[in-house]
Amino acid sequence: MTASPRSRRRVLVGVSAVAAVSLGVGVAAGSRITSPEDAAAKTAAPQASQITVPVEKKALSSKVVGRGDASFDGAVNIRVETSGLNTPAIVTGKVPAVGSTLTEGKALLEITGRPVIGLAGVLPMYRTLSPGSQGPDVLQLEQTLDRLGLDPGEVDDEYDTDTAQAVERLYEKAGYDAPEPPEQLTQAVEQADKTVDQLKNALRQAESQLKQAQQAKAADVSVQQGAVDDAEENLADAQEALNEAEFKAGTPLPVSEVAYVKTLPRRVDDVKVERGGTVNGVVMSASGASLVVTVKVDAQTAERLKAGMAATLDLGEGTAAAGKVRRITKNGDQYDVVVAPNKLTAQQLALFREANVRVTIPVKSTAGKVLAVPVAALSSGSDGGSRVEVLRDGKVELIPVTVGLSADGFAQVTPAGDAKLAEGDQVVVGR
Repeated sequence: MTASPRSRRRVLVGVSAVAAVSLGVGVAAGSRITSPEDAAAKTAAPQASQITVPVEKKALSSKVVGRGDASFDGAVNIRVETSGLNTPAIVTGKVPAVGSTLTEGKALLEITGRPVIGLAGVLPMYRTLSPGSQGPDVLQLEQTLDRLGLDPGEVDDEYDTDTAQAVERLYEKAGYDAPEPPEQLTQAVEQADKTVDQLKNALRQAESQLKQAQQAKAADVSVQQGAVDDAEENLADAQEALNEAEFKAGTPLPVSEVAYVKTLPRRVDDVKVERGGTVNGVVMSASGASLVVTVKVDAQTAERLKAGMAATLDLGEGTAAAGKVRRITKNGDQYDVVVAPNKLTAQQLALFREANVRVTIPVKSTAGKVLAVPVAALSSGSDGGSRVEVLRDGKVELIPVTVGLSADGFAQVTPAGDAKLAEGDQVVVGR
């Protein structure tokens, strides 16, 4: 049976559609097929290129940064020598409160109604000083009196009348009566004074008898004249004895009424006595009135630091204060760097007390802005010198440089010889 024209057309359309679909599939598949050469080209690493940064002009500062705990400087124990007392060493007043400040020239404590005056010095008070005393403790006392403006006369190691008068002024300034000399010395003065009065009368009598003999025109007045001469000599001796007695009876400084501390003022950390109690050794411990922060560093870092260097103490959150390195001391395998703030307000002092503080100490800085590159940009040449690679017009040039201060990842550089290097030049730091 022969197919109709309409049926033949349907067959042709179907065949054409299948062919078109097959062609699309073939084209799509062909586009995904690559040669080995093309595949290798597409997976190869890109050509290397330089990573550059510009040369900067900036100020550099090398610094030591560390953390330390705040405390009050240099705690010491304060002792009072009471061996010179004839009565029990009872505390009668002026007991300081913890946290109060001990001031030079003021009473630290009262024992048996008498003050214990605090003075700055390294030698302890180990004996009562009085006119005629000599030694290094006298020298220390006179140096202290002179520093306090109390005029002890010539500063030497002899306790004289000027020293005694300065001690009187010390007590007056502290608000107390000066100590009295021992009774036997005052009695010696009274007795010497009476002797002088008696010998003055004897001299007047001898002079009167001589005058009467002369008026009577006596042929020989040698006896009367001898009596006057003897009376004058005796009076001179008595006056000298009175002067010596008065000198010895000058104001003393009892051993129990002064306590030397290395430095003052200081802050009271602990009190070992109470009113009505008996003194036995240490009466209190005190630290420096100034707050300090101690940072521990290694030997290499300690070599870069010295006393007097500026520092910054930072608690964070905007609380910071300027300060200075006070001292550096060896402590085992490490070193203690003690830093003190220049000045603190009462509020800052409260915040810093017993806090952990970040301390920054600039060690060295450039004089203003200098050419600086990242340390990563530096390399060594065959001659051992330093150099940087500068990218100019797509080409790398080796520029020899002299390296200065390094800080915060940057190094100061100066082009060597006729080499050119300027701010903004692109230096290679990697690839």
